[in-house]
Amino acid sequence: MSDSAMPFQLTILGSSSALPTSNRYPTAQVLNVRGRFFLIDCGEGTQTQMRKYKIGFSKINHIFISHLHGDHIFGLIGLISTFALLGRTNDMHVYAHSELQNFLVPQIKFLYPEDIPFRIVSHPLNFKKEQLIFEDKTASVYSFPLDHRIPTCGFRFEEKPVLPNLIPEKLKEYNIPIRYRQGIKEGSDFITYDGRIIPNSELTTNKHKARTFAFCSDTRINESYIESIKNVDLLYHEATFASDNQALAQTTYHSTGEDAARIAQKADVGKLIIGHFSARYKDHKTILAEAVRIFPNTEAISEGQVFNVG
Repeated sequence: MSDSAMPFQLTILGSSSALPTSNRYPTAQVLNVRGRFFLIDCGEGTQTQMRKYKIGFSKINHIFISHLHGDHIFGLIGLISTFALLGRTNDMHVYAHSELQNFLVPQIKFLYPEDIPFRIVSHPLNFKKEQLIFEDKTASVYSFPLDHRIPTCGFRFEEKPVLPNLIPEKLKEYNIPIRYRQGIKEGSDFITYDGRIIPNSELTTNKHKARTFAFCSDTRINESYIESIKNVDLLYHEATFASDNQALAQTTYHSTGEDAARIAQKADVGKLIIGHFSARYKDHKTILAEAVRIFPNTEAISEGQVFNVG
């Protein structure tokens, strides 16, 4: 199966920091891992952006919230309300600080005294160490602590390996019985009846490299999380300020474009994308230029962009 038939795509729904602008929304991203959709943060206007960029509501069953600042959670109650109006019955899993319940539950009770037609399953995050928080046959998701004013996590999404295809002509040429074929797909060589060893590389094709994406939400530059993002194919890292506001970045526990680039360089990632831009900048050109000087394979995000990972 080709990579195009197994998408690993990130769609940007919001690229602004705390203050939205006329053309930038607060943080929200959707990652599609081979048809499994993950919503990462849910700033104000997220559901509007999902409609605009054709992200089906029914596809969202897992939501990952990095921290409980408003520009990362204010879209949740609206999205939940829409789910209820659409008659959703599937569980919705939310991975966030346990105190998110203090924000959501009173609003839901006020709006829906008879309760909503689906369960919201809460998965509290660990803000002390890296932790596996989700796993199925398609992907694994890990959280890891960042350095912000309040407890904040980043997330790493790892695609599960895909077995290669067997070459039909080789199966016929070597008369390989069905009982050996799964083992060959898993990497075994084949030994013929007369003792010849047929290497696995001759019998399989379309070997697929598992892909990875890491999301570093609001954080001050800190090397403690470098190991958690090491060698990922695509890294999103916040870059709220340009270097002219380096001191402000430190006091507000945010990063500059240069900070994000240094982290990407030390983590040896494939590509860096930056966002969460302060509304004080008319555009992101200065922040991007400063990052590119350190880590050339850097791109500034904007609403509606789709990144094919790996």
